[in-house]
Amino acid sequence: MFKRILIANRGEIACRIIKTARRMGIETVAVYSEADRDALHVEMADHAVFIGPPAAAESYLVIDKIVEACRSTGAEAVHPGYGFLSEREAFPRALAEAGIVFIGPNPGAIAAMGDKIESKKRAAAAKVSTVPGHLGVIEDDKHAVKIADQIGYPVMIKASAGGGGKGMRIAHSKAEVAEGFGLAKAEAKASFGDDRVFIEKFIVDPRHIEIQVLGDKHGNVIYLGERECSVQRRNQKVIEEAPSPLLDETTRRKMGEQAVALAKAVNYDSAGTVEFVAGQDKSFYFLEMNTRLQVEHPVTELVTGIDLVEQMIRVAAGEKLKLTQKNVTLTGWAVESRVYAEDPFRNFLPSIGRLVKYRPPAESASGGVTVRNDTGVQEGGEISIYYDPMIAKLVTHAPSRAAAIEAQSMALDSFYIDGIRHNIPFLSALMSHPRWREGKLSTGFIAEEFPRGFSARAPEDEVARLLAAVAAAIDHVLGERKRQISGQMIGRPVQRERRRAVWLGREEIPLEIVREADHLAIRFIGADGTTGPHQVASSWKPGDPVWHGTIDGVEVAMQMRPVPNGFRLAHQGFEVAIQVFTETEASAAKLMPVTTVSDSGKKLLCPMPGLVVSIAVSEGQEVKAGETLAVIEAMKMQNVLRAEQDGTIKKIYATAGATLAVDALILEFA
Repeated sequence: MFKRILIANRGEIACRIIKTARRMGIETVAVYSEADRDALHVEMADHAVFIGPPAAAESYLVIDKIVEACRSTGAEAVHPGYGFLSEREAFPRALAEAGIVFIGPNPGAIAAMGDKIESKKRAAAAKVSTVPGHLGVIEDDKHAVKIADQIGYPVMIKASAGGGGKGMRIAHSKAEVAEGFGLAKAEAKASFGDDRVFIEKFIVDPRHIEIQVLGDKHGNVIYLGERECSVQRRNQKVIEEAPSPLLDETTRRKMGEQAVALAKAVNYDSAGTVEFVAGQDKSFYFLEMNTRLQVEHPVTELVTGIDLVEQMIRVAAGEKLKLTQKNVTLTGWAVESRVYAEDPFRNFLPSIGRLVKYRPPAESASGGVTVRNDTGVQEGGEISIYYDPMIAKLVTHAPSRAAAIEAQSMALDSFYIDGIRHNIPFLSALMSHPRWREGKLSTGFIAEEFPRGFSARAPEDEVARLLAAVAAAIDHVLGERKRQISGQMIGRPVQRERRRAVWLGREEIPLEIVREADHLAIRFIGADGTTGPHQVASSWKPGDPVWHGTIDGVEVAMQMRPVPNGFRLAHQGFEVAIQVFTETEASAAKLMPVTTVSDSGKKLLCPMPGLVVSIAVSEGQEVKAGETLAVIEAMKMQNVLRAEQDGTIKKIYATAGATLAVDALILEFA
C-alpha cells in the first residue's frame, strides 16, 4: 500500500479524499494556487505544495507542476478527484513516465470513453443499448437535416468532445436542425477546440440514470447500483439520489450488466460511471461514460456501505477486489443536494465573497438516519471567482425515500450561511415539492416546475402560522431574558401581556403566547375563534443562528436572522421578515408610513460580484432594447448584461478589468 499520495485537486473533493487516506494510514499532499493558500484542503493535508497563480490553466491544469510536486514530496501516487486533469489521457501517461501511480483508470480506457462518438461505437459493439442516431461525419446543415429526418424528431445535436451542456441543441424541426447544427459546432469549437458533432434521437420526458462500476487490474468488474440525477438546471445536476424511484430489480440488473460489459470492453480498472438516458417506460440508452469519481458518489457509498475512494486507492495499488457482485446490496435510500454559491432569487447568478458565518448541520448517524456534509470550506474562508461555486454536498440516508427526503429537508433548514448568497432556499423548496416527493421526475423537472425561475414566495395558511409561532417563541425567550436583567423594578415582577400581533409583511397573525412549564403554549386568534393551544418546545438561546424545536411534537428547524422589531426566518424555501408586536406596539406601527425602494430603472447595477470583461457602449450612445451593455465574468462564466429598453447612455462608471461588488453602479441612462 502507498505511504504517501498527492491529491491533484482542491475544494470538497480534495478534503473528501484526505479523510479516507487518513483513515487508511496514508499521508497526503495537497497542491494549491495563490487563491487557495488558506483553503481547508491545504490545512487538512500532511504536506502542501504551492503550484502557481489562481487561474486553473496556470496551476491545477499544469501537468508538469503536479509531477514536480510529487517528486519534491515523495508522493507515490496521485488521486485526481473530478474535473481538472481527471479525464485527460495525457495525465496518467505523464505520471507513469515519472514512475508515479495514477489512482484512476488506465489511459487507454480514458481515451476510449473520452470521445462521445467513439464511446457510442464501443458501446454498440459491446451490445449496450444505444440511442438511435448518426455517429459519422456530418458534412453540413443540409446533411444534418437529412439525418434528422431519418431518425425522427425531436433530435439532439451534441458535441463529441462536450460536457456540462455546452455544444448541445434540441431540435424539433428541419429549421431548428439547420440553425442548431451551426450553433452547436461553433460552441463546441470555442469550448473544446473540437467542432465535431453527432445527432441522435432525443428521448421525450427523459430521466438521467447512471450506474456506478468498479473494476480492478485483474479483470474483475462489478456494478454498485444506480443513481438518479434527473433534477437538473441547464444540464447541471442539482439533486441526486440512490437508488432510482423509477427502476425495478430487473431493469437495474439489465443496466448494471450492460455497464459492466462496456467497462470490460475497454479494460476498465477503477471507479467509473456509465450514464444512461431512460424513458418513463424504463427503456434505457447509453449516454456516456465518466472515467473518474463522480461528484454524486456519496449517495452510492451510503446505500452500499462501500468507500469508493478507498477502493480506488486499493485497486491502484494492485489489489484485487474483495467484493463480488453477490456481495453488493442496496440498503435504504440516500439523497444529495449540491449547495452552491449562487443567488436563486437573481436567476442563480454566482455569488462570491467571505463566509462570515458557515454553520452546516452536524454530521450524525442515529435512529437509522445519517447526515453527511462533504465540504471544502470553513467559516472565514472565501468563495473565489476562479473556481466552481460549490460550497458543499449535503447528503442524508434513511431506511426509506420519504425518510431520507425529510432528513434532507430538516438538514437544509439547519444549514446557516452568511456573507454570500446561496441556493439553500431553492433546495429547501425542492424538498417540499409534491412532484419531487412522488418521484415523478425528468430532466425537465426544474424548467417545467419553475418556468420563470425561482422567486420569493409569500407563506400562507399552515406555513404562515408555523413561521409566526416560531417568531413569537423567539421573541418571548428574548423577553424572558430581558426581564432577568438586574436592577429593574425591584420587588415587582413584570408581567408582559399575552397577546401578540405577528406581521408577515403587512399580513397580521394575532396570537396569544404563555410559558407553561418546559414549553410555550400558543393560541391563534382568528375570525372563527381561538385555535390551539399549540405546544412549542425548544432549547434555542439568544445568539443561536438556527432555531431547533418541536411544534406539537413535530421537529422543526429554521434559520434566524435579527431584523428591526423581529426576525428574518428561512424555512422550506420561504424566507420572510417577521415583526412581533404587542397590541399597543402594533397600533402605533400601523400609523408609520410604508417605505418604498427608490427607482433604479435608469441605472445598470452589477448583478453579482465579478470582473468587468468589457463595456460595449460609450457615453452619449443610443441603445435599443436587447443590445449588449457590458460583460461580467464570475465563477468561470461570462454573463452578458443587456438593455431592457431603448435609451441613451448618460455616464459610464465602470471600466474593463475592474472588479465590482454586487449592486455596484456600472452605468447610468439619461
